[in-house]
This record gives sequence, C-alpha cells and structure tokens, in this order.
Amino acid sequence: MEVTETKSEGLQRAYTAKATAAEIEARIDAKLAEVQPTAQLKGFRKGKVPVSLLKKMFSKSMLGEAMQEMVDETVSAHLEAAKHRPAQRPDIKIVNESFDEGDDLNVEFSYELLPDIPDVPFSEIKLERLVVSPEEADVDKALENLAENAKSYDDAKDGEAESGDQVVINFVGRVDGEAFEGGSADDFPLVLGSNQFIPGFEDQLIGVKAGEERDVNVTFPESYGAPNLAGKAAVFSVTVKEVRAPKKAEVDESLAERYGAESLDAMKTQIRTQISNEYKSVARSHLKRKLLDALNDKLTFELPETMVESEAKQIAHQLWHDEHPEEQGHDHGEIEITDEHRDLAGRRVRLGLLFSDVGEKAKIEVGEAEINQAAMAQARNYPGREQEFLTAVQRSPELRQQFVAPLFEDKVVDYIAELASVTEKQVTADELRAAMAELEEDEDGKPADA
Repeated sequence: MEVTETKSEGLQRAYTAKATAAEIEARIDAKLAEVQPTAQLKGFRKGKVPVSLLKKMFSKSMLGEAMQEMVDETVSAHLEAAKHRPAQRPDIKIVNESFDEGDDLNVEFSYELLPDIPDVPFSEIKLERLVVSPEEADVDKALENLAENAKSYDDAKDGEAESGDQVVINFVGRVDGEAFEGGSADDFPLVLGSNQFIPGFEDQLIGVKAGEERDVNVTFPESYGAPNLAGKAAVFSVTVKEVRAPKKAEVDESLAERYGAESLDAMKTQIRTQISNEYKSVARSHLKRKLLDALNDKLTFELPETMVESEAKQIAHQLWHDEHPEEQGHDHGEIEITDEHRDLAGRRVRLGLLFSDVGEKAKIEVGEAEINQAAMAQARNYPGREQEFLTAVQRSPELRQQFVAPLFEDKVVDYIAELASVTEKQVTADELRAAMAELEEDEDGKPADA
C-alpha cells in the first residue's frame, strides 16, 4: 500500500494509505493459490478444484482477511522503516466505509510517538536520607504492646462487663423468627470491643452479668458475605455464662518464651532490629518521594497526549471510587477529568517514561526469584489459599506484571539514588513521621505515585 504523510506536529503523526483494487485482487488470488492444493469440493478430487471456481465461491469471504493483512503489514512496515515507536497502538480507520469488492481501499492511520528522553544529570540531584536509631523507649513500648496482646482472661468477674472484658456466651440468632445456619454457638469467648461480631452486637453486651439473658438486635451490613443475610434485621438470644477480666502478661522471660525467643534480651534485640527496619522503610519512602519530586522538576519533554489522557481517566476513576466506597461496580455515570487529574497524570507518565528509559539503558531487569518472593509475601494475605494464589500468579501474565512493575521501579529508584548526591541526616522518630506527614499533606486526596 502507498503511504502518504498528512500530519507531523510534535509527537503526532498521521498518514493515508491506499491499496488499489488490483492489489487487493492479487492478494486474494495468492491466498486462494495457497489453499488450492488442499481444497476439496464435491465432484473434484483433492487439489484439483480450479482456482477460478474457488475465487468465484470464496473471494468475498476472503476479502476482509486480505484487507486486514494488507493494512497490518503496511503499518508495521512503515513503523519499522521510519524507526518510530508509537506511544499506543496506532488508530486505523477505513475512509471508504462502503467499500465493496472491486473498489480501491483508502485507509487513515495515526499515532503519537514516544518522546526522546533527555539525559538527566543525576549527580546534581541532592537528597537527604533520614536516619533514625531505635531508642530504648521504643523497645519498651513494643514490649508493652506484646504483653498487652498476650493478656489472659483467667479471672472471673462478679460485676458488669466492660469494654475489654471477655464474656463467655451461648447465643442463637434468628431472622424473621427463624434460626439461620451459622448463627448459634455455645461457650463462645467474646472480647467486648474487639469488633469480632457485626456492628452493634458487642456494644449491647456492655453491662451484662454472669447468668443474665439478653436479646441483641442488629442489622447485617448490606455488604455481608452471606447474601441471604445481607441487610436483614436479626435478633440474637444471648445467655451470659461468665464475665472475665483481662490480665496483662508480665514483661519477663516467660513472655519471651511465649513469643518463641530464647530470652528476654534476645527478644529485645529482635524488636530493636524490627523497629530499625521499619524506620528504614519509612525513610526510604521519604527519599523516594523526594527523588521523584526532584526528577519531575528536572524533566522537560513533550508527553504523548493519549498516554496522559488515559492515565488521567484512571486517576479520576480511582479517586471517585475512593470517595464512593459503597459503589463496587462500574455502572456509574461519566466521571469528570479535571486539570488536577491531568497534572498528576503528566507527572506519572513523565516519570514512567524516564524510568523505562533508564532501566533499558542500565539493563535493569526483574528476575524470576524476585517475582516469586514478592508473590509469596502477598500470598500470606490469603491464609489457607496460598498455593491457589501462587498458581494464579504463575498462569496470569497480568498478575505477574503487577509484581514486576513496582519491583522494576524500586530497582530504578535505587540505581538513580546511587548516582545522586545523598547525605545522611540523623533525626528522631517524631521528626521522621512529621517529614512523611508533610509529604502526604502535599499529596492529600491524590493516589500515590506509580
């Protein structure tokens, strides 16, 4: 097909292409010649059907396939010859929509180019890496929290149940006067305030005493997992068998043993290391955000409008659902895309193109072991279904890409940070939290950078 350029402005390119009726007919003839040796029709032996007969019978059905092949080959050959990298799949349109057999084929196609990424002097970027050393007060607080979590409920209580107490109860739940499956239990230990039961249930047991019977009136949430109960009003007949007061565990060797540590000192060392790693993780997030801000300020190149608009739509859609968590589906009306959405989309696209360019030039890759490790960490969120999740990741390229993208980004960030001028600054935990809060306030209401 003959290709003619009709537009060349910035990153935008547009072309027309034409295939004559003779060229199309020649393509159909070639396809018929390919199938003729294996063609079988009544009255003819295999391979003996005349091409003229095949053409009379099948040329119309082959017309669309021949046209599609010619268009695809033409666009691919053009991109290769021009050494163009389109930002998205070219938009292809048949001009003469009433095209019929014997007509010339006129096509328009257009696309936006991926921009050339300028070299960024990473060494000129100045960053601070915030460093926090765990204090003994941090360790002591963590130990107190562990002791609180290890509290026991061995002591019966004579008075009224308070929030934080444990009540041992028998209960039977009914909807419309009928007991329902899974709605009853005996000798069930329930800590009031734990939010283990549906909203309103535990609150109505505040003040009960051992031996007391009480009806608890609740309504199942609309989003409840069992459709037959979602949104339904229910009455639970509850018998309180015992009220128990909590007793916090002592911070001693027995607490360490309970959590699998060799000694209390060993447990403190583990806690100190864990706290240190948590501070490092937060500090890394702070450094990354500062690096992204610095890179965005230094980057000045034209962006493909199609990529920015597509990203802006995703951002607007995500923010809308964040503001309307009750809307689980996508049958809502059109969501307005604002300049704020487009500004954030431009930042994401700009940084994404830079990271892709840097990663390609530095030959940064994400290995299978890294993907598997990230997938296994995610699988822990699905207790009892870990293997099912890992199998799904192995089989789905889309799921795998969800792990590859952030891993690749982190490796590029580390690569650039190594080239930047980074100084360390010792700060307190409160100062680190304040620094992160300041960044989050700057991005209030916006989804995190990709």
